[in-house]
Amino acid sequence: MSRVQLALNVSNIDEAVVFYSKLFGAEPAKRRPGYANFAIADPPLKLVLIESPDGRGEGTVHALNHLGVEVETQEEVVAATARLSSSGLATSTEEATTCCYAVQDKVWVNDPNGAPWEVYVVLADAADMKPPTDGCCTPDTASMPLSVPTQLGIKTSASACCSTESTCC
Repeated sequence: MSRVQLALNVSNIDEAVVFYSKLFGAEPAKRRPGYANFAIADPPLKLVLIESPDGRGEGTVHALNHLGVEVETQEEVVAATARLSSSGLATSTEEATTCCYAVQDKVWVNDPNGAPWEVYVVLADAADMKPPTDGCCTPDTASMPLSVPTQLGIKTSASACCSTESTCC
């Protein structure tokens, strides 16, 4: 079996293990002081968490855009939303949104360090990377309760036009 490995620095291994256990519905395959790894069957993934006193410090700051799990149906996005919400995670959903040259339905959650994860289904191809700007502001991702990458043009219910915490488009 082939699978992708993703190694992340985390500032608190215990918080990260709780989050990723909820996100993937699985417990770590190996747990050591400052270290955990998950052998996720669906989707195939080897997730490695390494505790770092500085969290995502130099060399990784701003290197990560977002992470995602592509599913095959809209029903799977709905089921993921229900599972994540019932696990106590804050979610933000989008339907028929244009992102990454595709029309998608998705749900977003953030890990304990603020890295955004999406569970999404591609509904159709799109000619654009993101929807055209509408003259409104996109909230600064650092101030969003659920930080979704600004460069993807994603707006959530937390969006506010041109407040002092926003970065205008």
